[in-house]
Amino acid sequence: MTTAPIRTALLAYGMSGKLFHAPFLTAHTGFELQAVLERNEQRMQRDYPGIRSYASLPDLLADPAIELVVVNTPSHTHFELAEQALRAGKHVLLEKPVATSAAQAQELWGFALHMGRHLLAYQNRRWDTDFGAVRRVIESGQLGQLIEVHMRFDRYKPALNSKKFKEEPVPGSGLLYDLGPHLVDQAISLFGRPLSVHKTTGRHRAASQVDDFFSLLLRYPAGLNVWLTSSLLVAAPGPAYVLHGTLGSYQKDRTDPQETQLLQGMSPLSPEYGRETPGQEGRLTLAGPDGNLTTQPDAAAPGNYLGLFQAVFETIRQGVLYPITTEQLLWQNELLEAPVARHS
Repeated sequence: MTTAPIRTALLAYGMSGKLFHAPFLTAHTGFELQAVLERNEQRMQRDYPGIRSYASLPDLLADPAIELVVVNTPSHTHFELAEQALRAGKHVLLEKPVATSAAQAQELWGFALHMGRHLLAYQNRRWDTDFGAVRRVIESGQLGQLIEVHMRFDRYKPALNSKKFKEEPVPGSGLLYDLGPHLVDQAISLFGRPLSVHKTTGRHRAASQVDDFFSLLLRYPAGLNVWLTSSLLVAAPGPAYVLHGTLGSYQKDRTDPQETQLLQGMSPLSPEYGRETPGQEGRLTLAGPDGNLTTQPDAAAPGNYLGLFQAVFETIRQGVLYPITTEQLLWQNELLEAPVARHS
């Protein structure tokens, strides 16, 4: 067992690489960010002067110093690029969705096992500030037996995305495979595999060729229903999380500040990183012994995506079980590719 930093490379330096990977790979002492794939303009060297920039994937994968490859490219490329990295003997940290079908996901993990390498999913929103508060409230048991849970991820973007690959009707495109993996992963991490799923999707933006709305109803034992919903045409978002149980209710807005803070250049090591602002507290309503209801604010602990990178380090260097399991990811793909419900 070694504690040496994991020598890491990115396969892209767009928004994902710039915000969600590079700051953490440099802040965490367990990693050494060494290389990037940039086929055209070499932009990363402006921010990280010591980085090695490769113009081709074979050249990057041939670098014997690289141990971990972050596949943070468009969704439809994930399977192919992850397979190539594994074949080159690298560990892989794979962006969502890990694949565009359960069959692809099963094949990837089988190949990783064959190669003796770790294939780890980047599901960073388990470490969101708001979701951390939701998990804490559920695990506390204060709400009693849960009856219904609503989780939403809404935006207002009526115009088509300028990144054309996001609007092309290819496997892995559309809102279901963009924001769906976040919501599905959060639900699975809380409640496990559902008994059944009822899926609805829609296209509502002008000239859209991909879904810009989806809703999944997950049914669990003991009558628990979990709705996962996302839309690109919500101008006035409501709470991102609404929970109702036999002893009370909980509402929480989408308050995670990490993306905004990273855009502003804040370091993940800053004391203010991941802290929601005053007034963004959740609303916890509980029934007392006399049946009277009381509502109180519920402040969230800071979130930090460094927790994911710590888990990656512990898995690769110390053999600790990664919290986002292969089984959970196979369930995720099964739910995403479930047939759309037909209306009679």
